[in-house]
Amino acid sequence: MRRLIYPLILALLPGIAAASGLTAERKAELVHLLRQDCGACHGMTLKGGLGKPLLPEYLENKPQETLKATILYGRAGTPMPPWKGLLTEQEADYLARILKKGVPDAR
Repeated sequence: MRRLIYPLILALLPGIAAASGLTAERKAELVHLLRQDCGACHGMTLKGGLGKPLLPEYLENKPQETLKATILYGRAGTPMPPWKGLLTEQEADYLARILKKGVPDAR
């Protein structure tokens, strides 16, 4: 049995590694989501609206893990919804990193 499992695991490893990375296309989709969906509450330029500003100068003292958790689980008692059903942890982490650096122009 062990002889069958190890080759199977080794055969699957490249696919698992590839699945863990975000493609350029997915990153572009996430930036678009950030601009459009997050922008609906945080302002289309992310300078604030119903939600607080999402610009680097407002987020510089916020740990990336906190931003990621807010994206995934929302904020109780506020209009900030949880995105866990639509985004993976890796995608939320990518969005948090982008927010800390500054959102690139979506094209």
